[in-house]
Parts: sequence; structure tokens; C-alpha cells
Amino acid sequence: MEQKQQKQAAVEAGASTQTQTQVDEELDIDDNMKHCFDNLIVIDVGANLTNKKYSRDLDSVVQRARDAGVQKLMVHGTSVKSSKEALRLSRIYPDIIYSTAGIHPHDSKSIVEEPTTWFDFEHIAQATECVALGPCGLDYQRDFSEPEVQKQIFVKQLQLAIRLNKPLLIHERSAQNDLLEILDKFENLPPVIVRGFMGTAEEALKYLERRFYISLTGYLCKDKSDSGVRKLLENGSLHLDRLLVETDAPFMYPNTRASKLPQHVKTGITERSLLYLHRYCTFQRNEPCSLPAIVEMIAAFMKKTPDEVALATAFNALKLFGLS
Repeated sequence: MEQKQQKQAAVEAGASTQTQTQVDEELDIDDNMKHCFDNLIVIDVGANLTNKKYSRDLDSVVQRARDAGVQKLMVHGTSVKSSKEALRLSRIYPDIIYSTAGIHPHDSKSIVEEPTTWFDFEHIAQATECVALGPCGLDYQRDFSEPEVQKQIFVKQLQLAIRLNKPLLIHERSAQNDLLEILDKFENLPPVIVRGFMGTAEEALKYLERRFYISLTGYLCKDKSDSGVRKLLENGSLHLDRLLVETDAPFMYPNTRASKLPQHVKTGITERSLLYLHRYCTFQRNEPCSLPAIVEMIAAFMKKTPDEVALATAFNALKLFGLS
């Protein structure tokens, strides 16, 4: 019953399951095999399409994503400038692209250095097309902004998310204790999504205990530890009702040829997904059309069908961010 509701919600949001004829011809898919390549219904909750790597062919990138089955894209803002650009893209591609407004921890010092830009940021965050605040949070792996500055700007964005009642996208690297200490001080938090999770299963459980959501990327191919993301999926700790998926394009290319990737995961990726991945995506420039391959890998690790993972994650995104 739940799966039927998820599929219905995705279909009502414009997520067609029909194979794109034009793409089938381009990829030279035989008519007799088309039934084996029906698109998954997927939503990319994190693509950095404001990146200059897409400046020349963004229309093609968006169309390829749609043809691959990515029905909606959330373009992240990580500074005042990129948040404004993400909002602009959401208006150029209505009902396909949705924007977020965030000050990444690395960019936190820019608000301190130019405090008047915060008012521009607030204005962007209030737009209807802006469906979430973030990515924001703490990152102690690099020192682009001092930890105390990161905390200050994170709290400001957290307060804004509460005031606007918009979901909060969290970026965290090597800073979980400080981040949770801040979050635990606030009541009536909006939905919290820990995006692009790369930590340990133990760290993930601390988020899940607080009913946070976790989004996963092609990092699955890089995770070689016995206590990381793969374990989280294999032992059933991360349930489908708390899972989202993203490409983090142009980053986090899902290297399906990685030697440490289990064979049952490699064979779980369909030929159609591999065609999009290998034809259009590289280590230098990942694209949203790689998302179906990521979903299929997640499904293989979880021992579920790709349809289950695709529908559940699409349903979660539609519900969380109010995508129409």
C-alpha cells in the first residue's frame, strides 16, 4: 500500500515512467529490449548546476537528466552569489529545478566580512522556488573559515530555517559533536537532512536517532571501510523512510568500475544506467543523469529492488520539500 502511494505521488508530480524514444535511438537500444530499460523515477536532491563546468551546455545536462529518469533537481546555493544563481535557474526551468539557499561552512567568513550581504541572503531564502535552507553546518577538515565563525553563521541559518519553516540541509565533516550540540539546543526544528553523508555507521545512528534524514551520493564507490556507509545499508540501519539520493554533480562521480565494489552491486546496475553514466559523466564532471546508477547501487547494498529505493526516495523528496 505504501509503495502504491509513493508511486502515485511521484506520478502526480509529473514523473513519467515512459522510456524516451529519442534517447533510445541515440543510445541504439533495440526495440525488443526497451521493456528492460524503463526509467526509474528519481529525484536528485543535490546538484551544483551553478558550477561553471555547466556554463556551456546546461540545457543538454538538464535534458539528459530528464531522459535518464531524473524528474526533478534541487540546485544548491552555497554562498549568497550561488544561492541567487540557483534561484534564477529554478525560474528558467520551472517545476524541474528547485533551489536552496545556503552559506557553506567554508564560505561563512564572507558574511562576517560583508554583513550586509545577509539581507540579500534572507530575501533569496524567502522565495517560493527556494525549498530549503543550506547546505550549512560545520566543516573542520579544512580551515577556510574559523570554527567559531562557522558556528555563528550556522546558527543564523538555523534560526532562519525555523522562522521560514523550510527544511535544513546539513553539511558536516569531522564536526559531529559540535554540530549536534548546536542542533539539540533548538526546539521545533524543521526537517533536517544530512546531505552527502560520508561518515561512519555509528555517526549515522546519532542522526537517525534524532529522526534526521540522510542523503547518499556516489561516495558509495569510494567507501572501503567496514564501518561506513556500506555497512549502514547492509545491516538495515538506514530505512527507506529516512533516505534521499543526490549526485552532488559535478562532484562525487560514481565509479562503478572500482575494484572494491562488490560484484553483486556491479551486476545490479542496469545497462541503461551505465550507458548514461559512461557516455556523459566523468571524474572531472559528474552529471545528474548518473543518479539511476547510484539508486541501483544502493538497492543492491540494501538487498531491495531499484524500484523500491527510487519510489521511496522520490516520495520522501516530494513530501519534505513540497515539490509540485
